Amino acid sequence: MENSNLLLFISFVCWLTACNSSDKNTETAAQPNFVFILADDLGWTDLGCYGSTFYETPNLDRLAATGMKFTQGYAACPVCSPTRASIMTGKYPARTENTDWFGAPQPDSVQNHWTRNKPLLPAAYKEYLDLDEKTLAEAMKEGGYHTFFAGKWHLGPTEEYWPEHQGFDVNKGGWSRGGPYGPGKYFVPYGNPRLEDGPEGEHLPHRLASETNQFIEEHQSELFFAYLSFYSVHTPLMAREDLEAKYQQKKEALGLEDQWGTEGEREVRLVQCHPVYAGMVEAMDQAVGKVLNKLEELGLAENTIIFFMSDNGGLSTSEGHPTSNLPLRGGKGWLYEGGIREPWMVRWPGVTAPGSTTDAPVVSTDFYPTILEMAGLPLQKEQHQDGVSFVSVLKEEQTAGASSFDRGAMYWHYPHYGNQGGSPGSAIREGRWKLIYWYEDERTELYDLSKDVEEKNNLAASEPAKVQALQEKLDAWLEGVNAKMPAPNPAHEEESENTAD
Repeated sequence: MENSNLLLFISFVCWLTACNSSDKNTETAAQPNFVFILADDLGWTDLGCYGSTFYETPNLDRLAATGMKFTQGYAACPVCSPTRASIMTGKYPARTENTDWFGAPQPDSVQNHWTRNKPLLPAAYKEYLDLDEKTLAEAMKEGGYHTFFAGKWHLGPTEEYWPEHQGFDVNKGGWSRGGPYGPGKYFVPYGNPRLEDGPEGEHLPHRLASETNQFIEEHQSELFFAYLSFYSVHTPLMAREDLEAKYQQKKEALGLEDQWGTEGEREVRLVQCHPVYAGMVEAMDQAVGKVLNKLEELGLAENTIIFFMSDNGGLSTSEGHPTSNLPLRGGKGWLYEGGIREPWMVRWPGVTAPGSTTDAPVVSTDFYPTILEMAGLPLQKEQHQDGVSFVSVLKEEQTAGASSFDRGAMYWHYPHYGNQGGSPGSAIREGRWKLIYWYEDERTELYDLSKDVEEKNNLAASEPAKVQALQEKLDAWLEGVNAKMPAPNPAHEEESENTAD
C-alpha cells in the first residue's frame, strides 16, 4: 500500500513537472522570431506589388500576398544614415543630430564640395550613432534574443560604432561605408573588413542572404532577431550579366524608351526601364526569397515576423537616374513623397490578414516600439521617444481601405543640400495635409495628399490658416528636439557682391 501511494505521488510530481515544462515551452513558442529586411535606395513603386510592370519581384510580391502592405509608410529622412539611425533608436534624426548621410560635408568642410557657394551652409550633424543610445538590437538582446546583422550599416566611421558594439552578436558586412566600394564592388573581392571574400564570382546579395540563413539555422531552436540590410540597390549600378541581358531584351520587347522631366535644376526619370537597375532589383528579390524559403524549410515561418522597407526613396534625379518614382514627385534627397515614401510590408503569421493593405501613415521611428510590443518586451519610452507602435494596425481585420489608426503628426528635418538636388528644408504631415518649408528662399508649400499625391498643386496661398497651424506645429517641434539649422553662407554673399560689382 505504501509502495502504491509512493508511485502515485511520483506520478503526480512527474505530471506537474510536465505541465510546468509544457507551459514554459508554450510561452517560448508564442514569443516570435524576427527578420527585418532593409533595402537601400529602393523606390516606392519599384516592386510588382507596388505597381512596377518592368521590375520582377516575385518573392517580395509573395511577402505582400501573405502579409500586410502599407501604402503610406515613410522613412524618417530622404537619405540613408538618418533613416537607419531612426530605426535603431526610435528617434527622429533631428533629435539624435544624425540629419545627413555619414560622410556628407559639414559646415566647416563644405569649401571642398560642389555646394560651397550655395546660399546656405549645411547644419552640423553627428557622423556616428551615439553609443549612449539604447538601440533596438540592444533591447532585443536584453530580452533574450540572439541578434544578427548583415549588410550595410553606415552609422559610424570607426569600429567602435559598428554593429557588434551596438547590440548585435554577429556582424557580417556592416562597417563605415555606405556602398560596396571594394575592388569587386557587388562581386568578390569585397574589400570589406567584416565580410571575408567568398568564391570567385560570388554576388553580394546572395552572400548576405546565405549568411542570414546560416545564423537562422544555427539558432532555429532559440529566439532570434536577424537584421538583413542590403547594400542593394545603391550605386554603383552593377548587375549580374544574365539579369542585365534579360531586362535589356524586355525593354526592347516592350518598346520602352527613356523619358525625362525636370525637378528643380535636375533631370528626373519618368519611365522604369533601366536594365542594370532592374537586374539589381531582381537579384535583391531573389536573396529575399532565399531567406523566406529557409524559414519555411526549417518550419519557422509560422513563428517568424518579417518586416520589409527601404531607407529612402528611389534614385531618380542623379547618379545614373536609374528609377522613376511616379506618381510620386522627386526621389532620394528630396522632401517630396518620392524621397520619403517607401515600400513597407509586415507579415505576422496568424495576425496580419494575408494580402491585406492599409493606408495607415507610419514612419521608421515606429519600428522600435512595435517590435518590442510584438515580442512581449518592456517598452523603452525614454528611448523610442518619437516612435508609436502600430501593432493595432496589424491586427485590423480589413483587407483594404481606411485605417482607424492615428499616430499623430510626422516630421522631417533635412537642413542640407542633397547630392540629388534637394535643398535644406523641413516638413510636417498631419492627416491628409503636408507642409514643406524651404530655408533657402523661405518658401512654403502645402499639399492635400488625399487628392494630390503627386504634389502638383501647392495650396499655400489658398489655405493660409492651414499653413499657419502646421507651420506653428513644425516650429514647435523643431525647437523641442533642438534641431540644428542651416546658416547663411559668407562665400555666397561674397560671390553675390562680386557679381554685383
